[in-house]
Amino acid sequence: MKLRLGFWFLLAVVVVLLPARSPAPLMYVPGEGWYYESFGENGKWQRTRAKDQLEVAEQAFTNRDYKITMHAAHRVLRVWPLSDYAPRASYLVGRCLETAHKDEAAFNAYQKIIGKYPRSSEYTEVLWRQYEIANRFLGGEWFRLWNTIPIYSSMDETAKLYEKIVGNGPYSEVAPHAQLRIGAAREKQKNYSAAVKAYETAADRYHDQPEIAADAMYRAGLAWQKQADTAEYDQSAAAQAIAAYTDFKTVFPDDKRVADSQKAVVKLKAEQVRGSFEVAQFYEKSHKWAGAVVYYNDVLQLDANSPLAAQARQRIETLKPRLASAN
Repeated sequence: MKLRLGFWFLLAVVVVLLPARSPAPLMYVPGEGWYYESFGENGKWQRTRAKDQLEVAEQAFTNRDYKITMHAAHRVLRVWPLSDYAPRASYLVGRCLETAHKDEAAFNAYQKIIGKYPRSSEYTEVLWRQYEIANRFLGGEWFRLWNTIPIYSSMDETAKLYEKIVGNGPYSEVAPHAQLRIGAAREKQKNYSAAVKAYETAADRYHDQPEIAADAMYRAGLAWQKQADTAEYDQSAAAQAIAAYTDFKTVFPDDKRVADSQKAVVKLKAEQVRGSFEVAQFYEKSHKWAGAVVYYNDVLQLDANSPLAAQARQRIETLKPRLASAN
């Protein structure tokens, strides 16, 4: 009991004798995390007015002292969240996170500006910075656990970033480009139907921007073509691709990609013919004469001058007696 009382007495004496300005090296700031700060260091960057505090952040950012920039900018946001200086402070936080290669955290910091400060003078700049961040993820950058540990690359998450950008300002300067990149991310994901939907949205919503609309329509054809290349005995994707390319050529006849789209249509039609011919052969081998004749006729309707057309006519003539006897 005496030992315990002695311990508490000694502890009390230590506390009393500690200097009034005891150092607190371990600090925590919401949104910034824990950091060490030597005694007296905060006095170098802390100010009593929002304007002065932001000036500290600005100067530190210019000097590439991102640690002080973050401290000063976060203090503006904590102490003066409704001041006219808060939007700029939020922007500086995002910029610092980008320099630290914490792109997802930077994107979210910029998103807070969109939500809290829609009249910010940095609004347009913020959208473009979000777009550049999303582009880096589209290029293969990995998403991070706790903004630190790279754990995976995800085209699904990347598409969602672009969707947020479009949602932030559907008719902003950056939105048409972001809408196209949604399709690009879905293509990398091999989700071609979602890619086509994104491109069709771009072509429809930004029809008054020929460069965007043309790119969207052409890419829709490409996406359908990729879908057709992965499908066995499914001609619907090829038909959709041909229709998309045809629309593209009709609306933008002077586009330099028209020649490529025409070559693609020829290839797709040849693939359609081949597919129908193989289906016809399958039915014929299964002794389903009526089905075989239907698909051999489909070959003729798709391209009466194709190399397989002559064979299809021959097989139809051969199968006619069998059809008659079956009836």
